[in-house]
Amino acid sequence: MKVLANDGLDQSGIDALTEKGFEVITTKVPQEFLLDYINENQIKTLLVRSATQVRKDIIDHCPSLEIIGRGGVGMDNIDVDYAREKGIHVINTPAASSESVAELVFAHLFSGARFLQDSNRKMPLVGDTEFASLKKAYAAGIELKGKTIGIIGMGRIGQEVAKIALGLGMRVIAADNMIGKASIKVTFYNNQFINVDIETEPLHDVLKHADFITLHVPAQKDGYMIGKAEFDMMKDGVAVVNCSRGGVIDETALLEALNSGKVRFAGLDVFINEPTPSKEVITHSKISVTPHTGASTLEAQDRIGLSLADQISSILQIQ
Repeated sequence: MKVLANDGLDQSGIDALTEKGFEVITTKVPQEFLLDYINENQIKTLLVRSATQVRKDIIDHCPSLEIIGRGGVGMDNIDVDYAREKGIHVINTPAASSESVAELVFAHLFSGARFLQDSNRKMPLVGDTEFASLKKAYAAGIELKGKTIGIIGMGRIGQEVAKIALGLGMRVIAADNMIGKASIKVTFYNNQFINVDIETEPLHDVLKHADFITLHVPAQKDGYMIGKAEFDMMKDGVAVVNCSRGGVIDETALLEALNSGKVRFAGLDVFINEPTPSKEVITHSKISVTPHTGASTLEAQDRIGLSLADQISSILQIQ
């Protein structure tokens, strides 16, 4: 009945599990000591986010493990198929953080469109002495309304992005090899709503026609999804946001596109070399950056904790 939440767990999840008789441990165990800790404490459930790796060595040598849970969507830090072959349940929370990630996409879009990532760096340094020159430098902002956003990956997060975009008055186009059409319900504050059907298109068409491109796809196993060839297809002055996984975009090609002016700005929440991203990337004046915080809202963490607690209780048949 011991649960190790090695990358942390929201209090709502801890409370829900404790009420059902679980002992929840939130001690952060270093990766190199994790296997021994699980065995010494007879851990039945291991919960992780993106930091902890759950590979074959742990799966093979921790016989007490019955459940591996990922607080979030992507499970590339877990050997999922292998664990399931060994009879271990692998769970995640695919719906809990969709809205949070979608809102971060637009935080990056608004930031880049109005130069906030650079303005917030320079105003504290020289805003009192170079106010007029900064005002002139940031005078060429752009609006999102009326522009075309291209969503690559129309799963849960992609559809949440579409809802916000439609609410802002944007045209939405999308690419997804697995989804032919997505029906988007946009609900407004007074309970009115509209339904919009979005037919997906080939990737190259989205790249050619979008003013803004946002990616919501899994980690890539066979190279980058967006590299030099894809940047060459895009409109001049396009903007690109990646809140999915590091390695989806070739960062070298992105820097070249930014420096040439092909790409107006970029927003990145994920990086190739996490947790030690490229200094050149994170300090670039045209890149809005966050440290992989797409799901890091109080509301999302609450939903993640409760979802994990419900799934664990159901698997272990605890009422």
